[in-house]
Amino acid sequence: MQEDPKSIYTLQFGLVCLSSFLFSASFNMLIPELPAYLSAMGGASYKGLIIALFTLTAGISRPFSGKLTDTIGRVPVMAVGSIVCFVCGFLYPVLTSVAGFLFLRLVHGFSTGFKPTATSAYVADLVPPGKWGEAMGVHGVCFSTGLAIGPAIGSEITAHLSINYLFYCSSLFALLSIVILANMKETLPNKQRFKLDHLKINSKEIVEWRVIPAALIVLLSYISYGAILTVISDWSKHLGTGNKGLFFMVFTVSSLLIRFIAGKVSDQYGRVMVIKISLGLLMLALLGIALANSSFTLMVASAIYGVATGMLSPSVTAWTIDLSRPKHRGKAVATMYIFLEVGIGFGALIAGAIFLEDTSVIPYIFFICTAITLLALTYLQFFYKGLSSLRGVSRHEAKQS
Repeated sequence: MQEDPKSIYTLQFGLVCLSSFLFSASFNMLIPELPAYLSAMGGASYKGLIIALFTLTAGISRPFSGKLTDTIGRVPVMAVGSIVCFVCGFLYPVLTSVAGFLFLRLVHGFSTGFKPTATSAYVADLVPPGKWGEAMGVHGVCFSTGLAIGPAIGSEITAHLSINYLFYCSSLFALLSIVILANMKETLPNKQRFKLDHLKINSKEIVEWRVIPAALIVLLSYISYGAILTVISDWSKHLGTGNKGLFFMVFTVSSLLIRFIAGKVSDQYGRVMVIKISLGLLMLALLGIALANSSFTLMVASAIYGVATGMLSPSVTAWTIDLSRPKHRGKAVATMYIFLEVGIGFGALIAGAIFLEDTSVIPYIFFICTAITLLALTYLQFFYKGLSSLRGVSRHEAKQS
């Protein structure tokens, strides 16, 4: 059967979505169990570094992954990310000291520094510009399904088997992601063979300045996610939630269907409008987390958080692609992810520094995150001025300019 050239639903798009699902599940299944694992080693005071170190190397690697994505191809760079996940899963049970664990978190961060950068560029290559929002939404559903299933699976494996089995399961998911990538066609025209010179980065290759407006929103809005990754397991336990991965499952499931709608709406009516609404909902969710007094109210806040991020993620990713130039698409996506990693890492450090095993201060962490999210909304509302001259601005924004 001949594929509809106007449809995003092609074999290659399906493969990249499946690979992203497995990759996401691979590293996210570890998240709920790592704080307790580190504490058992005697490293409770380093909980803030679990996420911060991961995002540090992810951020540092972005300029390299962006350049390699635009030179040697999308598929090899995606493969590097999955391979790092595969290797790290086997090393966690071996390096059982606090120093060894933190070193692995540093190395593990290279996985998300490479795969999502190349994947976003690959998806943008596959579909026409008028469907970028929809495509990013559908791909986000697959990635987020891994985010939802991973933590829940991780908690069950740890509870019924052991955390070492969890690490090995993480490696298995990454291996399956690699197998899928081996059967994917490259989309970069005129790709080059890898040379060591490709790892030389000058100042002009680090940031794509055209996408700074989108990147700034990403930075400010993802600080809260860094805080959630650091303290939500303890907050969930304090409020009586049995499965520490339940928060992640609820917010991810609630984000799934909205991603389909948000991506299409941003294609039709504009990225900025959808992003403003999502930031408002994000603030509401963060206040709900801070004021939660039971497991039920926390899960309600988690659901709202999922709707907010389900609207924000595909819209801001498509906006980044809108603002970029085709030959620098990898660098543009890498720039967005650099700001994302800085936001998550900064949020994790703030939360870790304030928390210090005292659950009574957790609400204040999320009040701070709410205020920071308000800064993002204020920037869009009062300071950002869209430019219709940029290629790919949504149809509605172009008409208004």
